[in-house]
Amino acid sequence: MVSSKRITMNKTFTRTSYRLQSVKSGKIFSDKGWTLDAPGETEPSLIRALYEKKQIDVKDNSWGLYKFSDWLPLSRTLKGSSAPATYKSEGLAKALGLKNLWITFSGYWPEKGANMTTCSFKETEAFSVCGRMTSDMNEVLVVASAGNTSRSFAEVCSENNIPLLVCVPEDNIGALWFDEPLNDCVKLICSRSGSDYFDAIHLSNIVAGMEGFIPEGGAKNVARRDGMGTTVLSAVTAIGKIPDYYFQAVGSGTGAIAAWEANMRFIEDGRFGKNKMKLMVSQNVPFLPIYDAWKAGSRAMLPLDETTARKQVEGIDAKVLSNRKPPYPIAGGLFDALSDTGGDVLVATNEQARAAAQLFEETEGSDIHPAAAVATATLINAAQNGEIDKDATIMLNITGGGEDRFKAEKELFYLKPDLVFDFNPDVSEVKRKVASLFK
Repeated sequence: MVSSKRITMNKTFTRTSYRLQSVKSGKIFSDKGWTLDAPGETEPSLIRALYEKKQIDVKDNSWGLYKFSDWLPLSRTLKGSSAPATYKSEGLAKALGLKNLWITFSGYWPEKGANMTTCSFKETEAFSVCGRMTSDMNEVLVVASAGNTSRSFAEVCSENNIPLLVCVPEDNIGALWFDEPLNDCVKLICSRSGSDYFDAIHLSNIVAGMEGFIPEGGAKNVARRDGMGTTVLSAVTAIGKIPDYYFQAVGSGTGAIAAWEANMRFIEDGRFGKNKMKLMVSQNVPFLPIYDAWKAGSRAMLPLDETTARKQVEGIDAKVLSNRKPPYPIAGGLFDALSDTGGDVLVATNEQARAAAQLFEETEGSDIHPAAAVATATLINAAQNGEIDKDATIMLNITGGGEDRFKAEKELFYLKPDLVFDFNPDVSEVKRKVASLFK
C-alpha cells in the first residue's frame, strides 16, 4: 500500500492509498513509484489501480482535477489544474431529438466551469501523471504525442518546474502554443516534416532508455488512464447515474479504456447503477486502423504499411487520432473494453466532422477540436439513423474545445524545436544530442 505521508503543495494532501493489479493474471502488488508493468509477467497486460476508497468522495471545485483524488494514483498535487465540466445539453439535444444528452467538456469555457488553458482533456493526464511522480524522482520525463498531450505536459511541467522532453512530429508543432513563455526545463525534439505520431514515439523510445530519463508510459501508466477517466467521474457524479452510451473519438483508445475502468469503479461504488456504458468510439476517415481491426473481429491490429499510414494521416483533420499502434490487442486494452461493454467503432469523414463542429457551436455555444467534432458527428449519425434510444442517457466526451476563443483572447507563444531528426535516425546521434540539452 502506498504510504500516507502528507505533502503540502497548493493544498494539504494525503497520498492516495492504492495497490496495482495485472489485468491478465489478476495478481495484486504494490506500486514501487513508477511501475508500468506487472512484475515477473511476460504476457502483455495493462495494470490497474485498486483504490482503498471504494466510494468516491468528490471534493469542491477549488481542488481542480484533484477533486477526484480518491480515484487518482497521487503522491502530490500540483497548481493550475481544472476538472472536466459536465452539463445537460439543451441545444444539441433538441436538434438531435435526444432526451438525456449530457456533455462532458474539457477545454476553455469559464462559464461552464471549464478552465483548461491548453483547451484539451490531455491536461487531465498531465496533472495526474505528474502528480504520481514522487519527490525523489530526478529523471527527465519523456512524452511523445501528436500535439495536444505534449502541449498539456509542457504547460504543467513548466508551471511546476518538472524537467520534460517532448517528442512531436515536426508537422504538428503548431499545436505547441501557450499563453506565456515556457520554463527552460521543457525541451522539444521532432521527427522531421512528413513523419507521424509513430515516428515521434520511436524517438521517445530511444531517449527513454537513456540514463537520467524516464518514459511517461502512455496507456501503461495508471495515472494517465485514471486522469483521463475523470471525464467519466465528472459525468456520473453530475448525472447521478452511469450513462447508457459513451461517445468519444479515439487515436490510441486510452481514454475509452479509462472510461471503462471508471465505469467498473462506479459499479463497485454501488450508488450509481450497475450497467456498463456502451463505448461508442470513433475514427476519422481515411485513417481507420482500430475500426478495421474491430470490424474484422480481430484482436490483433491488421497490417498497415508505413507509406499508406502516413498518406492516410495526411488526409484527416483530427491529427491527434493518428496512432498506428494503439493499446488495442493488449489484455485490458481497447478490444477488451469494447467487447465487455457491447460497444462499437464508428467513423466520420472530415466533412461530417466540420458540419458537426458548426452545429455544436451553433447549438451549444463553443468551438470544439476536430477530434471532438468526429465524436459529435458519429453521435449525430447514430441519432439520425435510429441506432440509439432517444430516451437513453448519453455522455458525449468533448475532449477539447474553446481554443478559438482562448487564442483570440490571449497573446500566444510557440515552443520551437531544440532538435529535428530524420526518419530512422542514428540512435547514438539521438542520444548524444539529447543528452547535451539537459547538461
